Amino acid sequence: MPSSSIRKTEHDPNSRILSVWFVASGKRYEFEDVPPETFAAFRAAFAKGRYFNDHPQSLPVRQADQDDDP
Repeated sequence: MPSSSIRKTEHDPNSRILSVWFVASGKRYEFEDVPPETFAAFRAAFAKGRYFNDHPQSLPVRQADQDDDP
C-alpha cells in the first residue's frame, strides 16, 4: 500500500543501509545496520508510516545528500 508519509525506500543488503525518502520534507535519511528481514517486514506492512513510527529506530541515522535522489 502506498504511504502518505514515506515516498520511497531502498535497502542495500550488502551494506545493510536502509534509505528512506519522506514526502513532507523531501529529505532522505539513511539507517545503518538494517537486516534484510527488518526491511522485508517494513515493506510488507499495510501502513508503512505507522510501522516506521511504531518501531523506533535505535539504529545510527544520518541525513543523506539530496543530489543523489533518483
